[in-house]
Amino acid sequence: MIGLGARVLAVLGALVLASCQAPLDKPAEEKPVAPDEAEAVFVPARFSDLSGWQQDNLLEALPAFRRSCQRLQQQPSDRKLGPEGKAGTIADWEEVCRGLQDGNFTGDGELRAFLEREFRPFAVEARPRQDGLFTGYYEAEIRAARQPGGGYDVPLHAPPADLITADLGAFDSELSGKKLIGRVSGNSFEPYHSRREIAEGALKGKADVVLWADDPVDVFFLHIQGSGVATLPDGSRQRVGFAGSNGHPFYAIGRALIEEGVVSRDEASMQAIRAWLNDNPERARALMERNARYIFFREIDEAGPIGAQGVPLTPGRSLAVDRNFLPLGVPLWLESYWPNSQEALNRLMLAQDTGSAITGPVRGDFFWGSGEAAFERAGRMKEPGRYWILLPRSVAERHGAQTPDASES
Repeated sequence: MIGLGARVLAVLGALVLASCQAPLDKPAEEKPVAPDEAEAVFVPARFSDLSGWQQDNLLEALPAFRRSCQRLQQQPSDRKLGPEGKAGTIADWEEVCRGLQDGNFTGDGELRAFLEREFRPFAVEARPRQDGLFTGYYEAEIRAARQPGGGYDVPLHAPPADLITADLGAFDSELSGKKLIGRVSGNSFEPYHSRREIAEGALKGKADVVLWADDPVDVFFLHIQGSGVATLPDGSRQRVGFAGSNGHPFYAIGRALIEEGVVSRDEASMQAIRAWLNDNPERARALMERNARYIFFREIDEAGPIGAQGVPLTPGRSLAVDRNFLPLGVPLWLESYWPNSQEALNRLMLAQDTGSAITGPVRGDFFWGSGEAAFERAGRMKEPGRYWILLPRSVAERHGAQTPDASES
């Protein structure tokens, strides 16, 4: 049981881990770094440093870029972006966002020239230096009904009435941006019910059910991905998205299967994990309950899954990042590899989402879209990589970037 005092700090320290970056060497294991030891350093670079910059189909990223800009423009001009305002303020982004919104870009060359004129690239490097890691995620697909029965007996819960999110910054300015999720029990604030407790009925009478699914393994993967599409008995489809969590840390069950010798490290993928869970239903529930984190959902009627920035995600152009080091809405140039391949995956991405397992200065989750092809790619992606953040000139100059960009001279 946790009191709202000094022990809050200890709980936060125990729950949060961070990973960091290194060069493009294949592959490397994540080595957690305490959050107060990790730092993202922006190192001035040139567009000529970005492998594949001249070859990327930048127009594919423009819709995602415009969505992020529209969201940024809705915020106060003096709002700082990123830790300590390292990405500037909203005011620094207003002019370039207007240019992107109003520009009539008829080809990649025009958009590339605009970006090179208005932005400067900075390599994002981790201190202490560690390997960058990029995984993939997708929009899960499930079968579900609006009422239980006929095999539909796995609930997707809406946020429960007794779920409380405490903004710790309201108590201590040094904890700005930190939160604690739990519930009140008597005179104490304690962790919310775990996945196992919820499976045993802890939410009875406390939470509405959004939909009833027919497969607990599919629902488990929906929890990991955070959003998905349900096919209903009449053939219609309903998108559901993240509406909250029980606040417990994420536990990767694939790690348990590796440690117990069920699968090898090289074979550990979402496909292999799902196959094992389906083939071992009696053991599957106990294994899934090791991940105490539980996700609550809401219906979404928009065109795509909604990321943490509040905009629809774009397959192949949206990236989930750690908000402790990077702000949402900023453009990033990614250099990594296609899943299980030596083929370079270099492209312009937008930081539009986050996730409990995405921790570290150079750590990303690549959104592949929905469907089986997206599942295949996302499930097999665990690649080294790096990225550059593109900052407006006014911000770049404060970070010591050359003007104009050296690649133009």
